[in-house]
Amino acid sequence: MNADARPLPEFPAWPQFGDEERTGLIRSLEQGQWWRMGGSEVDTFDREFADYHGAAQSLAVTNGTHALELALQVLGVGPGTEVIVPAFTFISSSQAAQRLGAVAVPVDVTPDTYCIDLAATEAAITSRTRAIMPVHMAGHFADMDGLAKLSEASGVPLIQDAAHAHGAQWRGKRVGELDSVAAFSFQNGKLMTAGEGGAVVFPEGERYAEMYEEAFLRHSCGRPRTDRRYLHGTSGSNFRMTEFSAAVLRAQLGRLASQIDTREMRAPLLSNLLAEIPGVVPQAHDDRVTRNPHYMMMFRIPGLDEFKRNELVDRLIERGLPAFAAFRAVYRSQGFWETAAPELTVDELAARCPNTEAIYSDCIWLHHRTLLGTEEQMHRIAEIVADTLTAA
Repeated sequence: MNADARPLPEFPAWPQFGDEERTGLIRSLEQGQWWRMGGSEVDTFDREFADYHGAAQSLAVTNGTHALELALQVLGVGPGTEVIVPAFTFISSSQAAQRLGAVAVPVDVTPDTYCIDLAATEAAITSRTRAIMPVHMAGHFADMDGLAKLSEASGVPLIQDAAHAHGAQWRGKRVGELDSVAAFSFQNGKLMTAGEGGAVVFPEGERYAEMYEEAFLRHSCGRPRTDRRYLHGTSGSNFRMTEFSAAVLRAQLGRLASQIDTREMRAPLLSNLLAEIPGVVPQAHDDRVTRNPHYMMMFRIPGLDEFKRNELVDRLIERGLPAFAAFRAVYRSQGFWETAAPELTVDELAARCPNTEAIYSDCIWLHHRTLLGTEEQMHRIAEIVADTLTAA
């Protein structure tokens, strides 16, 4: 029981599932073919996921990190090239580039939306830059207008890291309707999940159709769909999604829109309530984001150091909130420096990324299942945050 003797709040569980998932798993089991080259679940999911996001094609893969890696590879990323990534993101964004031998170049993010900063991105472009990777942090789009103009002017393509952005819309356009490839994740905590999984979506256009065909080869060991003689046309790996995962994801996709509708109702309320607490600054909202699936409810407490922030997260968890510390700056993780790192020190990168330095130390996020709760629970969340800060 918490400090004010009231029961701990009980939010909707995650993942959510029902008879739709059970039916899909039995359907995939009974079809007798459990991989995508013989079954129908993955192919059907690809069509449904592409349609939902306004894309020409979707390619389901094993996980979101592989989705990024595959998308980068078909954009020509490899040894001797560079990929610009936000410094504030989950480390898969940078590691996907580094696994291909490319140097990941971290740049700062904005202090309010936590998305990649346009001026910092432009300043980081060199003759070796092969891709710019905006991350739609917590489901909130990066500045896709500015990034599109920068991409056109520089000739450097975008790849959207949309791991948090299932169903998101920018100026009424879905992820697949914007002129760039995008990568999604279906990891256990994501907005739709099969435990693991990912997808790359490709917009309309001949060059994207060619990219899709190359990506299909590379995600299946370089082997064409109808090959019977092991004629591997490219190098690659086995990133194929199973039929069982696809069956679950088809059911998850079916309830995604209604879940987003609920979060879109709850998030503004909770954000306003948190903003009323002295010292709490919620993630900002750009009006050009016309649909935000709210993968996280993020807020900062400026001036808090990392140690005190972590203590606060622990106290929030004790009081029943599914709270988490924000991502570390990618350059402050040892894994970032193992291979294909930039020729800069941690301190040099930190000096270039003052917003990231602040955010990774003072930011907290709440799991999106909280936003599936009731209006009353939004008030309860704010009370817990306020009381915990007062007691700190």
